[in-house]
Parts: sequence; C-alpha cells; structure tokens
Amino acid sequence: MSRPLAVEQESAGRAPYPRPLPPPETGWRRWKDRLMIGLTGLAFLLALVPLAHILGYTLWRGLPTLNWDFFTQLPAPVGEPGGGIVQALVGTLLIVAMATAMGVPVGLLAGIYLAEFGRGRFATWLGFLSDVLTGIPSITVGIFAYTLIVVPMQTFSAFSGAVALAILMVPTVTRTTADMLRLVPVEMRDGALALGAPLWYAVLSVEMRQALPGIVTGIMLAVARVSGETAPLLFTAFGANVLVWNVFRPMATMTLQIFQYSISPWPTQQQLAWGAALVLIVLVLALNLGARALAKYMSRYNAGR
Repeated sequence: MSRPLAVEQESAGRAPYPRPLPPPETGWRRWKDRLMIGLTGLAFLLALVPLAHILGYTLWRGLPTLNWDFFTQLPAPVGEPGGGIVQALVGTLLIVAMATAMGVPVGLLAGIYLAEFGRGRFATWLGFLSDVLTGIPSITVGIFAYTLIVVPMQTFSAFSGAVALAILMVPTVTRTTADMLRLVPVEMRDGALALGAPLWYAVLSVEMRQALPGIVTGIMLAVARVSGETAPLLFTAFGANVLVWNVFRPMATMTLQIFQYSISPWPTQQQLAWGAALVLIVLVLALNLGARALAKYMSRYNAGR
C-alpha cells in the first residue's frame, strides 16, 4: 500500500511540503461572520412572511369551500348556492397532459442537441432563442397560438391552449436538459465509446441516466409553471361551464375559473374561486415536492444504493 507523500519525504530525509494554516480567528472575523449569517436569516424571514400570509389567507378562505360537491359537480346557476368545478379540474388535467406530451419531447431533443451535437452558428442561435423564450410574456404566446390555431379553426379549443402551454414548456426543458448533460463527466461518454457503443447509445444510456434526476426536476417544474398560467388560455381554451371531453372545443381550466369567478359580483362564485385557488396551490406544491422526491430517489438509484 502506498504511503502518503509527506511520510515518504520524511523517510528519505527531506522535509515535507508545508501545509497552509487557516487564517487566525480574530474578533472582527467572528463578528462579521455572525453579522452575515444574521442578515441571511433576516432575508429568509422577509421572503417567508408574504408567502406564509398568502398561503394562510388562501387556506382560510378556500378550505370551507372544499367538499365532495366541489370536486364532482358542475357550477350552479348564477345566484344559487352550491355547485363545483369538476369541468375545470378535468380541463386542467387534459390541457396540461397534452402540453406535456407536446413540449417535453421537443425540449429534450433540443437540449440533447445543444449539449452533445450543437456546434457552430445554428447551435448558438438555438441556445439564444431558448433563453429569449424563457422570459417571453405568456400572453404573447397566447396571441401567437390564437393567430396560428384559433383563427384558422374558427373556434376556441383545448388543443390550442395545450399548444400555447407547450411552447412555454420547451425553453425550460431545453435549458435544463442541456445544463444537466454538461454536468456529466465526459469520461463516462468516452468510456462507453471506447467499449464500442455508438454515440447515440452512449448519450441515451450513459449520460442521460446520470443526468435524469435533474432533467426530471426541470420537467416537473415546467409542468408546475404552466399549470398556473391564465393569460394564454384566455385567447385559446376560453373556458366553458359544462364538462367537455372534445379537445377541439372550448374547455375550462382552474386558472380560467379563478379569473372569471374572482371578478364576479356573486359571493358564491367568489367562494368557489378561493377554493379553486387553494386546490391549484396544493397541486403546484405537490408537483414541486414530487420533483424533489423523484430526483432524490433517482440519484440514489444511479449510485447503486
């Protein structure tokens, strides 16, 4: 067994390399360290207070609304008590599922191209456009989908809303995929290539497996983001007060229902809006926690634990 370099140098009659000592812990250093830790904790509390206030107030206003009828019934006629938002729940699930099916594959392929194969001017422009789309206003995407799909079809539809949400998902998934793949050591790909694996197999089976926890987290965060979008759906899905399964017809979502009921003069509809807001917050929170749990599990699985 090999001995440390310092031991070998001492046995050979040579002095070992001097080891750097940590700087002395002066009173000024201790005071500055505690001050910065205190400022960091204060900033955390300042960010936590409005978040806790929003969650607490939404819970207080929306929790009394949640019952079996809320999740299983259609909206009651205007001015009458009761009713639910089952059409909005179904519409949200359908539109987000279609957007995920359209946006995630495009984002994954674009991210793989940028990280592994993208060279030259085209790759540079693709990365630049991906960064620009990340910050583009969502209402602009809604107007684009309205012009591209709603006007030619001459009807609002859940499909056009899914296309708008998919466009919003693509840059997030693209950037996350590219960044996670770049973090994988290049030696893993070179080892697979040295064993005779083709490049596409090395990327998909070796690098993607190591980067999968971060990629899945990015996908879940993109899904959580589009689940709370309202502006694009105003120009595309439009909303409906009946349960619709045809994706080429107008369809309600929870965000549209919250928007419509929050400006309603009827207290019953305002109460339903608070309930829908609470359900939407819980849904987004569950997606974020699920992404973290799934990423942690996949990291342990890749490590062989």
